[in-house]
Amino acid sequence: MTTLAQMATEVLTTADGRAKTALSRRYAAAWFASRAAGTPIEIGVANPPLQPARPERPELLNPRDVPRRRPGSPAGRIALLHAVAHIELNAVDLHWDIVARFSGTPLPIGFFDDWVKSADEESKHFNLVCDRLEALGSHYGALPAHAGIWRAAEDTRNDLMGRLAVVPMVLEARGLDVTPGMIEIFQKAGDTETVAALNVIYAEEVHHVSYGSKWFHFLCGRHDRDPKDAFHDLVRHYFHGALKPPFNEEKRAEAGIPPDFYWPLAESAPDRTALGQESFANFSAKDRS
Repeated sequence: MTTLAQMATEVLTTADGRAKTALSRRYAAAWFASRAAGTPIEIGVANPPLQPARPERPELLNPRDVPRRRPGSPAGRIALLHAVAHIELNAVDLHWDIVARFSGTPLPIGFFDDWVKSADEESKHFNLVCDRLEALGSHYGALPAHAGIWRAAEDTRNDLMGRLAVVPMVLEARGLDVTPGMIEIFQKAGDTETVAALNVIYAEEVHHVSYGSKWFHFLCGRHDRDPKDAFHDLVRHYFHGALKPPFNEEKRAEAGIPPDFYWPLAESAPDRTALGQESFANFSAKDRS
């Protein structure tokens, strides 16, 4: 019988985005069906690839070489959605990677429930954004994308606490900061369908960040470490650069990350609370990494 770790690895080694997310959703459904039946699929162990399979397009560029477009134009809004689609596809792989890579670590089954659920939702998010791109006359792969998003996964491949600190609690928390501004951009453009898709993503990303915080605190308890100090140490070790305000403090708190976790790691900013429009005008995939 196929194990959960083997399922995760199969998703990671599927290149096409639509095929990857279809497989992701099918395996997530199978996992939760087995849990509901009281006969959970064995977690097993796996040897996932260092990098996931990727389609030939988009072309992946150094972050500094990814073109930036003003989101006030139709082309700029398409570029913004393309960056979001790229982030969501990477998120699918990040969540299956944590399942496969740390499947041999003694953890409660709820750990795997949370990340399978997150992978399933990220798969839905990717398809929602791809649908909007296609409705607007484009598609995922039509524009170049950021090559550096997977770096955090490679850097933390042997450190579960580091993975939780940097991926859900830093990179995905960044999504909570920037998504309200993206929603405003599409509201101003009268694109209600994209607004609806982004609102789904925004609501569900809070849960993904909260899973990171929950299991990070769990492991801190297991290893008798102070969570705030451990978070600061790990982010300084694995994350390349300071965190970027402004922060969505309300949603971060809802996800279990208090201000004293991230403000000591932040660049200085004149306004701690305002989610300024300029931050979103300059949004690209780079801002989530």
